[in-house]
Amino acid sequence: MSDAQTGKLMEWVWPSAFVICTGWVIWHMPAFIIDFLPPLSESMSAQIAELHERKDVTAGWAGLFGGTADIIDWIALILIPILFFFGARGVRVAAMEFQDWRGIDRIALFIGRVTMMLILFMTFVMLYEVLLRYVFEAPTKWANELTLWIAAFVFLCSGLYAMQQRSHIRIFIIYEMMPRWARHVCDCLSVFFIWLFAIAMVFGSYKQVFVNKFYKWETFGTAFDPPIPATIQPMILIIVCLIAAQSLVNLIADWNTNPDEHLSTAEIDQDEIDAIKRSIGEP
Repeated sequence: MSDAQTGKLMEWVWPSAFVICTGWVIWHMPAFIIDFLPPLSESMSAQIAELHERKDVTAGWAGLFGGTADIIDWIALILIPILFFFGARGVRVAAMEFQDWRGIDRIALFIGRVTMMLILFMTFVMLYEVLLRYVFEAPTKWANELTLWIAAFVFLCSGLYAMQQRSHIRIFIIYEMMPRWARHVCDCLSVFFIWLFAIAMVFGSYKQVFVNKFYKWETFGTAFDPPIPATIQPMILIIVCLIAAQSLVNLIADWNTNPDEHLSTAEIDQDEIDAIKRSIGEP
């Protein structure tokens, strides 16, 4: 299923547009909370409304359907699933990536592309801050925290991509000594424990995350005041569930494939060993 024609323009457009629309919706999430999940207490409702008025990029625009979210908010919200669909549908796998992928892997692959765009955006933010701080001596109040915020999403989303690529850390010395049936048992146990961990995480922290953090839209409490607690903690649970689902997909997809062997001496890079010896002074 590999496709050598990678790096086309649309492979940049879909994830970049997805990041922009998702970022817009996240920043204006208090408007959607007021419209769809109005707080029961008047004080909390007033607090979220004040937060939205303070953070609204398009302040003064009338909300649609008698609500708080305006037309730009709704357009961004509607575009998110559309961009995700076409972005995942148009994913092209590079030669360096895992080649035996399935159609359902498009979800993880597209999230991997989104993660790559996030790294690019984060780099631009850092360069912009360096330029303002050291050239114009006018540092921003938001670049450092925005970088921290994006980096957290990169860290989480890259875990799902690593699971799909089978590039996570594995200790295979004993595993590759086992017969095929024993390897299947180990694979099933691994997936079982991943699912057990995911269920325990969701069950144990759902109320704390979604009620106390997301629903109240808890912010960072700084000058920029990004909603890092309200977004990162729910994202942790979402990614854990996606990783668990991807582990099951990997188990099914790899069940009848020939396992990779890592103990073969043919894989030893003699040039690299010689370079290491030279670096420590050995002949």
